[in-house]
Amino acid sequence: MEKTKGQELKEKLFVSKKTGWEKLASDVKDKVLKFNEGYISFLNKCKTERECALYAKKILEEHGFVNLGEASTLSPGDKVYYINRKKAVYAAVIGEDMLEEGLNLVGAHIDSPRLDLKPNPLYEAGGLALLKTHYYGGIKKYQWTTIPLSMRGVIVKVDGEVIDVCIGENEDDPIFTITDLLPHLAYKQEKKTLGEGIAGEDLNILVGSIPYEDEKVDEKIKLNIMNLLHEKYGIVEKDFTSAEIEIVPAFPARSLGFDKSMVAAYGQDDRSCAYTTLMALVNLDCPRKTAVALLADKEEIGSVGNTGMYSQNFEVFIASLLDKTGQNGHNVLEKTLCHSKMLSSDVTSAADPNYPDVDDSHNAAYLGQGIALCKYTGSRGKSGASDASAEFVGHIRGILEKNNLAYQMADMGKVDEGGGGTIAYILANKGVDVLDCGVPVLSMHAPYEVTSKFDIYNAYEVYLAFYHD
Repeated sequence: MEKTKGQELKEKLFVSKKTGWEKLASDVKDKVLKFNEGYISFLNKCKTERECALYAKKILEEHGFVNLGEASTLSPGDKVYYINRKKAVYAAVIGEDMLEEGLNLVGAHIDSPRLDLKPNPLYEAGGLALLKTHYYGGIKKYQWTTIPLSMRGVIVKVDGEVIDVCIGENEDDPIFTITDLLPHLAYKQEKKTLGEGIAGEDLNILVGSIPYEDEKVDEKIKLNIMNLLHEKYGIVEKDFTSAEIEIVPAFPARSLGFDKSMVAAYGQDDRSCAYTTLMALVNLDCPRKTAVALLADKEEIGSVGNTGMYSQNFEVFIASLLDKTGQNGHNVLEKTLCHSKMLSSDVTSAADPNYPDVDDSHNAAYLGQGIALCKYTGSRGKSGASDASAEFVGHIRGILEKNNLAYQMADMGKVDEGGGGTIAYILANKGVDVLDCGVPVLSMHAPYEVTSKFDIYNAYEVYLAFYHD
C-alpha cells in the first residue's frame, strides 16, 4: 500500500521506535546470535576483574597484541597492551596520524557489585560455620540472600605464593548461600523498608556444619572448615588477611526468553560493554587515529585506587605510546588528551514495564533498540555528570548514521528520581571529548541482569565504527 504524505513526513521527521530486530536481515541475525555465544562464554569465565583482565590478555595476544614493555618502538598498525596490577587493561592499535592529533578512546569497567570477604571472615555460631562479608558497590542487599553463591579470587601467602580460588561454579563443587528469615517469623522484618530489611552485617555466608572430631577443642565446626582449607590450599586463618575473595552468584549466564533474544547473567554492568569494546579493538585494522581500549577497575566504588580510572597509570600508558612512537615532548601528553575523543562505554538503565513511574518514557532507553547515548549522567541537577557538547554528540550521531547503526538517546530515570555515573567525567576533566554510550540493562546491579542480544552486537558495531573514524 502506498504511503500517504503524512506517513512519509512522520517517517522522515520522527524518531523511529522500531526495535533493532525488525531491521535485521536473516544473515545478520545469525551473526548477532553467534556473537552472543562468545559473550555468554565470556560472562561465565569472568566474574571478577582479575578474571576479566586475564581473559583480555589471552584474547589480545591471540590477535597479535604484545606487552607494551616488550616493544622498543611503535609504528602505525602495531598493537600493544598493558595490564595494571592484574585488574585493569589498556590496549592500543597505533594509527597513521600523530598521537598529538588525538586518540579514539573507548572506556569500560570490569568490576561489578559483589560481596568481599572481610580480613578475618571465618567464625562459628549456632552450630554453623559462616564467613563475614563487606559488600562492594551499590547493591540491594536483600537480593543477595537465598541464592547460590560461589567464591572466586586469590590468597597471597607471606612467601609471595599466589593461590587461585574458584569454588561453586562446577557441577561437582559445593555452593554457598546467605540465609533469610522464614515468612512465619518475619513480622518485624517486613515492617522495615527494603533497604533496612537485610543489614550489611547480616550478609554472612553459610559454609559448613560438621564439627571436627576432638572433644578437647572448642569451635569444632570452624576448625573442621579451616582444616579442609588447609588440606586443599595449605593456608592458615591468618592468610585471609592477604586474600581477595569475591562472593558472586553461582548461576551461569543463559539465553533468556522463548525466543532466546536476551541474555541473563551476573556482571553485565559493565562487562557487556567491556567485552564489546575488547572485540571491537582486536578486530580493527590500522586506523587513521590511534585506537585505545580502557578496561578499568573500581568504577563501582568511585574509580579510586591505583587500578581505578583516577590512577595515573593511564597517563603513563599514553606517555609510553608517545615515547615509543618518537612523539613525546613538552606538554604533548596534555595536548594528546585534549585533542582526543572518547565513548564512555558503560551501561544505562533500560525502561522496565513493571516499574514505569521512574522513567520519562520519551527519554528512556529500551531493550532491543540499540546502544544508548547519554549526553549527561549524574543525578538531579546533573551533579557529577560529564555533559557532552552538542557538537560532539552530533559528531557521534554522524558516525552511527553513516554506518546505518541503531542508537537511542536516553536519560537514566526521571529528573530528581535518582541517577548514576560513569568514568566519563574523569576523562573529560583531562580535556577529552566524552559521550556515554552503552548497553541498556534491566535489573542493573542485581545478581542477575538482563540485556538484549541485539544491543550487545550493536554495541560491538558502534565501537568498531568509532575506532574507524
